[in-house]
Amino acid sequence: MHNYDFTPMFRHSVGFDRIQRLMASASARSEASYPPYNIEADGENTYRIIVAVAGFDKKDLDITLEEDTLSIIGKKEDEAEDVSYLHRGIAGRSFQLKFNLADHIKVHNADLANGELKIDLKCEVPEALKPRQIEIKTRQAKTLEDKPKKMITGEDQAA
Repeated sequence: MHNYDFTPMFRHSVGFDRIQRLMASASARSEASYPPYNIEADGENTYRIIVAVAGFDKKDLDITLEEDTLSIIGKKEDEAEDVSYLHRGIAGRSFQLKFNLADHIKVHNADLANGELKIDLKCEVPEALKPRQIEIKTRQAKTLEDKPKKMITGEDQAA
């Protein structure tokens, strides 16, 4: 994998700290393979993250949103060591997933059912940032003949 140095670009930029952090984390992050998860889009403004958390209870999971990063942490208590496994295929280990959220993405709901943690997200753009229609006003065009008429009649001085 290639590492790109964006330092020269950020040397002449102000206020792009979030982009710089995102680029740094993307180049440093290794892909998480446990637990498996899906990211779904339902229309333009709604999303859902589904994490397979079989064997985890509500008390074992922690979801936090700090600035623009959604963190999902699963802490599994150590099981009794007196159990002797012939085969251990269910990975009940602790995990941490982090998702960078775009501007105006809000977490609406988190639901745990049937071994799936579903987190609903929605993009809520403030009214001030939404596109708006600008009214075009029309005025009567002034001609060059109007200016001498005003000077003769003295309309400018009367005002």
